[in-house]
Amino acid sequence: MRPPIFMPKKGLPKPTPRQRALAEWRRIDLREQEGAVSMTKGIADVVPNVVKRIGLDKKRSDLEILKVWNNLIDPTITKHAQPANIAKGTLFVNVDNSAWLDEIVRYRRKEILHLLQTAFGRDVVQKISFRIG
Repeated sequence: MRPPIFMPKKGLPKPTPRQRALAEWRRIDLREQEGAVSMTKGIADVVPNVVKRIGLDKKRSDLEILKVWNNLIDPTITKHAQPANIAKGTLFVNVDNSAWLDEIVRYRRKEILHLLQTAFGRDVVQKISFRIG
Protein backbone atom coordinates (compact mmCIF):
# COMPACT_ATOMS: atom_id res chain seq x y z
CA MET A 1 0.00 0.00 0.00
CA ARG A 2 1.36 3.35 -1.01
CA PRO A 3 1.29 6.36 1.25
CA PRO A 4 -1.11 9.06 0.17
CA ILE A 5 0.22 11.46 -2.41
CA PHE A 6 1.14 14.80 -0.91
CA MET A 7 -0.84 17.64 -2.47
CA PRO A 8 0.16 21.15 -1.39
CA LYS A 9 -2.68 23.47 -0.50
CA LYS A 10 -3.55 26.19 -2.93
CA GLY A 11 -1.52 29.37 -2.50
CA LEU A 12 1.38 27.87 -0.57
CA PRO A 13 4.82 27.61 -2.18
CA LYS A 14 6.18 24.22 -3.13
CA PRO A 15 7.18 22.39 0.06
CA THR A 16 10.76 21.56 0.86
CA PRO A 17 11.69 17.89 1.26
CA ARG A 18 11.72 18.40 5.03
CA GLN A 19 8.24 19.95 5.01
CA ARG A 20 6.97 17.16 2.76
CA ALA A 21 8.40 14.48 5.09
CA LEU A 22 6.85 16.17 8.14
CA ALA A 23 3.47 16.45 6.42
CA GLU A 24 3.52 12.75 5.49
CA TRP A 25 4.57 11.75 9.00
CA ARG A 26 1.92 13.95 10.64
CA ARG A 27 -0.66 13.10 7.97
CA ILE A 28 -1.48 16.80 7.85
CA ASP A 29 0.15 19.83 6.26
CA LEU A 30 0.83 22.38 9.00
CA ARG A 31 2.73 24.84 6.86
CA GLU A 32 -0.14 27.31 6.90
CA GLN A 33 -0.28 27.34 10.72
CA GLU A 34 3.52 27.39 11.01
CA GLY A 35 3.59 30.36 8.64
CA ALA A 36 1.19 32.20 10.93
CA VAL A 37 3.52 31.55 13.85
CA SER A 38 6.48 32.95 11.96
CA MET A 39 4.55 36.15 11.26
CA THR A 40 4.06 36.81 14.97
CA LYS A 41 6.23 39.40 16.63
CA GLY A 42 8.74 38.65 19.33
CA ILE A 43 8.34 40.18 22.76
CA ALA A 44 11.38 42.39 22.16
CA ASP A 45 9.50 43.99 19.26
CA VAL A 46 6.28 44.50 21.21
CA VAL A 47 7.45 45.75 24.63
CA PRO A 48 8.94 49.12 23.54
CA ASN A 49 5.67 50.10 21.84
CA VAL A 50 3.61 49.07 24.87
CA VAL A 51 5.90 50.99 27.24
CA LYS A 52 5.61 54.05 25.02
CA ARG A 53 1.83 53.77 24.67
CA ILE A 54 1.11 53.48 28.42
CA GLY A 55 3.64 56.20 29.28
CA LEU A 56 5.80 54.06 31.53
CA ASP A 57 8.87 56.27 31.00
CA LYS A 58 6.96 59.27 32.31
CA LYS A 59 5.65 57.28 35.26
CA ARG A 60 9.20 56.22 36.06
CA SER A 61 10.35 59.86 36.16
CA ASP A 62 7.34 60.70 38.35
CA LEU A 63 8.35 58.00 40.82
CA GLU A 64 11.91 59.30 40.77
CA ILE A 65 10.65 62.68 41.98
CA LEU A 66 8.90 61.02 44.87
CA LYS A 67 12.09 59.13 45.79
CA VAL A 68 14.41 62.12 45.54
CA TRP A 69 12.19 64.39 47.65
CA ASN A 70 13.73 63.29 50.96
CA ASN A 71 17.30 63.84 49.74
CA LEU A 72 16.71 67.09 47.90
CA ILE A 73 14.49 69.07 50.26
CA ASP A 74 15.40 70.43 53.72
CA PRO A 75 14.94 67.69 56.37
CA THR A 76 12.80 69.95 58.58
CA ILE A 77 10.32 70.27 55.73
CA THR A 78 10.37 66.59 54.81
CA LYS A 79 9.39 65.72 58.39
CA HIS A 80 6.10 67.55 57.85
CA ALA A 81 5.52 67.39 54.09
CA GLN A 82 5.63 64.38 51.74
CA PRO A 83 4.79 64.17 48.06
CA ALA A 84 1.64 62.21 47.34
CA ASN A 85 1.29 62.27 43.56
CA ILE A 86 2.27 64.03 40.38
CA ALA A 87 -0.16 64.64 37.56
CA LYS A 88 0.12 66.81 34.45
CA GLY A 89 3.16 68.66 35.79
CA THR A 90 1.66 69.38 39.22
CA LEU A 91 3.30 67.83 42.27
CA PHE A 92 0.79 67.26 45.08
CA VAL A 93 2.34 67.41 48.54
CA ASN A 94 0.60 66.43 51.78
CA VAL A 95 1.48 68.55 54.82
CA ASP A 96 0.73 67.26 58.33
CA ASN A 97 -0.75 70.47 59.86
CA SER A 98 -1.97 73.93 58.95
CA ALA A 99 0.95 75.75 60.61
CA TRP A 100 3.47 73.97 58.40
CA LEU A 101 1.22 74.39 55.38
CA ASP A 102 1.21 78.15 55.95
CA GLU A 103 5.01 78.21 56.52
CA ILE A 104 5.78 76.24 53.37
CA VAL A 105 3.31 78.04 51.12
CA ARG A 106 4.37 81.51 52.26
CA TYR A 107 8.11 81.17 52.56
CA ARG A 108 9.41 77.97 51.01
CA ARG A 109 7.24 77.20 47.96
CA LYS A 110 9.45 79.00 45.42
CA GLU A 111 12.62 77.48 46.87
CA ILE A 112 11.19 73.94 46.70
CA LEU A 113 9.86 74.47 43.17
CA HIS A 114 13.22 75.84 42.05
CA LEU A 115 15.09 72.83 43.52
CA LEU A 116 12.77 70.34 41.82
CA GLN A 117 12.83 72.16 38.48
CA THR A 118 16.62 72.32 38.60
CA ALA A 119 16.84 68.61 39.30
CA PHE A 120 14.15 67.35 36.89
CA GLY A 121 13.39 70.14 34.42
CA ARG A 122 10.62 72.67 34.13
CA ASP A 123 8.42 70.42 32.00
CA VAL A 124 8.29 67.64 34.64
CA VAL A 125 7.42 69.81 37.68
CA GLN A 126 5.56 72.91 36.59
CA LYS A 127 3.88 73.75 39.89
CA ILE A 128 3.36 72.42 43.41
CA SER A 129 0.07 72.06 45.25
CA PHE A 130 0.32 71.77 49.03
CA ARG A 131 -2.60 70.44 51.07
CA ILE A 132 -3.28 69.09 54.53
CA GLY A 133 -3.32 65.33 54.43
